[in-house]
Amino acid sequence: MGVIKDRHGTYCARKTVPEGLQAAVARELNNGKPVQKHLKKSLGTKDPREANIRAKPVLAEFDRIIAKAKANLAATTVPIAKRTSLNDTEIKRMAEWVYATALKEDEALRFSGRLETIGPNGENVNEDALGDILRDCQQQFAVGDVSFAEQRAQNALASFGITLDQSGLAYHKLCIESAKAFLTALDDIGHRYAGAVIETPRLPDSKALDSHREGGTLQDALAGWKKHRVMPKGTVNETSRAVDMFIQLHGNMAVAAIKKRHALEYRSALQDAPRHRTGSLRGATLPEQAAWGREHPEVPRITAATINKQLGGVQAICVWASDNGLIPDNVQWVDPFSRLRLPTERSERTSFEIAELQSLFNAPLFTEHRFPVGAHGAAGFWLPVLALYTGARQAELGHLTADNVKVDAQTGVALLYFVTEKARGKRTKTDASERTVPVHPEAIRLGFLDYVEGRRSADSADAWLFPSLSPDRGTAGVPAWSKWFGRYLRDEGGVTDKAKVFHSFRHTVKDALRRGGADHEIREDLIGHAQASTVSGGYGANAMLSRWGAEALSDAIKRISYPGLDLSRVKPLGAPPRTRDNTKATKGHRTHTGAQG
Repeated sequence: MGVIKDRHGTYCARKTVPEGLQAAVARELNNGKPVQKHLKKSLGTKDPREANIRAKPVLAEFDRIIAKAKANLAATTVPIAKRTSLNDTEIKRMAEWVYATALKEDEALRFSGRLETIGPNGENVNEDALGDILRDCQQQFAVGDVSFAEQRAQNALASFGITLDQSGLAYHKLCIESAKAFLTALDDIGHRYAGAVIETPRLPDSKALDSHREGGTLQDALAGWKKHRVMPKGTVNETSRAVDMFIQLHGNMAVAAIKKRHALEYRSALQDAPRHRTGSLRGATLPEQAAWGREHPEVPRITAATINKQLGGVQAICVWASDNGLIPDNVQWVDPFSRLRLPTERSERTSFEIAELQSLFNAPLFTEHRFPVGAHGAAGFWLPVLALYTGARQAELGHLTADNVKVDAQTGVALLYFVTEKARGKRTKTDASERTVPVHPEAIRLGFLDYVEGRRSADSADAWLFPSLSPDRGTAGVPAWSKWFGRYLRDEGGVTDKAKVFHSFRHTVKDALRRGGADHEIREDLIGHAQASTVSGGYGANAMLSRWGAEALSDAIKRISYPGLDLSRVKPLGAPPRTRDNTKATKGHRTHTGAQG
């Protein structure tokens, strides 16, 4: 290979220069040409055996010239991030490109009047040599050697504008498919010599991989979704990750081109991915993770709940694209992710038992105001107490301000406003999470309104009730507090059931509201669940207050009670605890004692 015969019968060494290096090779040769498509040199013999011997150092010199040109180009070019994966569609299109290009080159030579075709490395070969080359390539392919098609695979990558890591699995897979395509092309070219009519197909449109000419792409939709409304950082990160993994598998498809089979293949790849990723798997793409998982069937897989979350993330972006004009009006689109959720085990999270609540609120933090450092002062006291009587989430409570606690002018009912405040980084989980919840009489008895007034007086009307948990504290705020509470619940609170966590307060309040006979729609609004009446009546804390009125909401909250739970030992906390540290050892928890103001 790499040896051709000229029209006089003399052999020459010839090598095709990759498209992306043709200008660099011309500069390296300094021959005044803008590009150098081929390197060619006469071997000065008509003896094929002697030609093969003489060709080896010449071809090695050609390789050196190309390698040097490549190095010089890399030194003067801004590095382009290499992709590590290709989706099946991209590989299929590039293999089609290899096949079509080979037939196109053969056709061009035939119409020029020369009964020759193009060999694996761009050399011209005649009908007699074609059979030998086909057999040689087939023998190489049979033992897993696809190097004869590697140059064509690289040319396909260049044509499609893809810079791919050549050490990865995707590159090897592309070379295999390119080899298959080239072998098919050689076979069809042989049929042409025999008189068969083999049409040259159109070259695949490389631009079609990005958009399929059917509206906005998945990345376009993700960018628009991010701008549409401010959402929690965690939600944005999770959704972006889900979209990234889909693109790793299928490419940046137009949303309108995503079909049910793409969604099913995505789900299948997620099901093959390992749950724990260490070492090289930490940066692996979804196709690479799935391939590794199939090779190691014994390792735990991603849970169904996590898979459903990833499916839901991509689905949300697709639906947003449909609702916001990224799918052309003339395209009939059906949600491809519909009904793809996997069955999941019922959540182990459940309500607290009365004995567990009693054990927790008998802990020194509540009865003696012995505040561990991780409790973040009064947050360690008030978040559990408020959760017990509101069912609110940790972040909703941790991000309250003094201004979020107001007294209704007409009824005198104290109200908590769970609202989004974009300028301060406060966000609710959903639209329905914006709501108004009356303060329970037991929380008032324990000094909550006095505590709020103390924060308002010490700072301002918009002061954070728990400054060290404010949104700008990031992971050092509510996430860190959550980890501390999980430990405290076990070590000091005496709750050993691992299914019981802070979120269990939410289930506990739901049960209490139901047990107390609160109206179904009101209790759903108080918890922050979307429902038909909420949608028709409008979202938001003020809309909820207008819909039900403070008295009706207060009546529902007062129905929250826990027969058998005695909070008489809980010491009221009407002011933030002092920060002076009177350290005590309590089962490994560093604490300080705070006095009431």
